[in-house]
Amino acid sequence: MSTLEAVRPERVRSWWERTGPGLVVAAGGAGVAMIVNRFVPALSALTVAVLIGVLVGGALPGATSYGLQWATRSFLRVGVVFLGLQLSLTEVLRLGPGMIAVVVVTVGLAFAGTLGLGRLVGVSPGLGLMVATGFSICGASAIVAMDSVARSRKADVATAVTLVTIYGGAAIALVPFLGARVFGLEPETIGMWAGLSVHEVAQVVAAASPVGAAAVGTAVVVKLTRVVLLAPMVAGMGVIERRTGGGAGGKRPPVVPLFVVGFLVMLLLRSAGVVPGPVLAGAKEVSTVLLAAAMFGLGTSVRVRSLLRTGRRGLLLGLLSTVLVGAVSLAALSVLGHS
Repeated sequence: MSTLEAVRPERVRSWWERTGPGLVVAAGGAGVAMIVNRFVPALSALTVAVLIGVLVGGALPGATSYGLQWATRSFLRVGVVFLGLQLSLTEVLRLGPGMIAVVVVTVGLAFAGTLGLGRLVGVSPGLGLMVATGFSICGASAIVAMDSVARSRKADVATAVTLVTIYGGAAIALVPFLGARVFGLEPETIGMWAGLSVHEVAQVVAAASPVGAAAVGTAVVVKLTRVVLLAPMVAGMGVIERRTGGGAGGKRPPVVPLFVVGFLVMLLLRSAGVVPGPVLAGAKEVSTVLLAAAMFGLGTSVRVRSLLRTGRRGLLLGLLSTVLVGAVSLAALSVLGHS
C-alpha cells in the first residue's frame, strides 16, 4: 500500500470525527423542519429550520460546533445552485416587458427604501441589508446568499429570517383580504400582487390560494422572476464590498461567488429545456433539504438574548419594509393597468 493510499482514509476519518456530529444534528433539524412544512405548507421549511436551531442551539454539545458551521457554509452554496433549476427564463419572458419592468422597479425601490428605513430606525447596517435583501427578493434564501459577500453578523442574518417568517405569515392573510375586499382587485391581479410583495415562495402560494388556482400560477411565476434578480443583486453588493475593503478580517469577498455562478448555469440549463422533469422535481427537494440544514446550522449559532436586544427596532423595520413593498408593488400594478 502506498503512503498516499494510507493517508487518505486517515484524513477522511479525521474529517468525519470533527464534522460528523454536527452534520447528523443538522440533518435531524432539517428533517424536523421538512415534516413541519408537510403538515403546515404555509410555513417554509427554511424558516422553521432556523427557528428550531435558535431554540436548541444553546443545548447542543460543543462537539457539534464544527460540523454545524461546515453545514451552514457548504449546504447553503449547493442549495442555492440547485435553486436555479426551479426557474425558467421562458416563463419570465411570458410575463411581457411591462410586468418584468414592474418586478425590477419593485425590487429596486423596496431594496433601496428598506436600506434607508434601516438607517432611520437605527438598526445595524448588517441587519438593514439582510432585511432589504430578504423582503425585496426571496426571503431566507436571498438573505443567506447576500451574507456570503456582506459578512454580516450571524445574529443579523437570523433576525432577518425571523422577520421574514413573521411578516410573510401576516401577508398570507392580508394580501387576499385587502386585494379582494378593500381594493377590489381581480383574482389575477391579486396573484400578481402576492408574487410581488410576499417574501417566501411558500407564503406566496398560501396568499394567492384563496382566490383560485390561476392566481396561484401567476403569483409563482412573478415571484420566481424576483428570484432571478438574486444573482445581480449579490454580484452588485460583492463589487461594493470589494471597493470598500469589506469582509471578515479585511479579506475582500469575491465579486460573484462561485455558487452564484452555479445558480446562473442551472437557470440557463432549465431555460434550455435539457433537464428532465424527474430531475427537476428531485433537485427542488434536494435544494430545500440542503438549505433547511444550512438554516438550522445558522440558527444554532444565535442566542436569543442577542436577538431580543434589537427586537423592537427590527420588528419596526420589518413592518415598514412590508408596507413599502406592498405599496410600491400595488402602485406599479396600477400604472400597468392592473387595478
